[in-house]
Amino acid sequence: MAQSSDRIAGVEIRLPSSVVVEMRDGTRHCVDLTGWIATGGEVLAPLQAAQIFGRVVVSDHGTAIAWDDADLAIDVHHLVLLAREQEAFDGAAIAAWQAAMTLSNHEAADFLGIAVSTWHGYKTGSTIPAAVAMACRAARRDPLIMQAHFRPRRPAGRPRATA
Repeated sequence: MAQSSDRIAGVEIRLPSSVVVEMRDGTRHCVDLTGWIATGGEVLAPLQAAQIFGRVVVSDHGTAIAWDDADLAIDVHHLVLLAREQEAFDGAAIAAWQAAMTLSNHEAADFLGIAVSTWHGYKTGSTIPAAVAMACRAARRDPLIMQAHFRPRRPAGRPRATA
């Protein structure tokens, strides 16, 4: 994934509201801007029209993409953040998240409020809901989220004998 300090080399439209951004290092990211446009109020409302959305250009020396008006723009940093959030979150990604967070299967399931059998299903190919992917990404990005909601499991069995 490109770093937010990278510059944009080119942009292509994927109607109705996605763009493919090519970075100067050659990486490409397809970014769906539907949510960004929908929550942008009156400022971004014109981008709902295909004839306006289709007029996107690289602007500010590769640090943003823009449409006809300076108010209609999104910077490379936010494009990269959106692209990261929209990447596939599959069994391999969730297993990597678990390893990075150093959680047992039960702890991961407890953290997400799901059954451990559901957790195992995610790791073996079941569809992972967007809310689960968002929670995992947020907890990895912000340790405070993990600290606020994580409850470690105690080892099962009898307590150790004391001397």
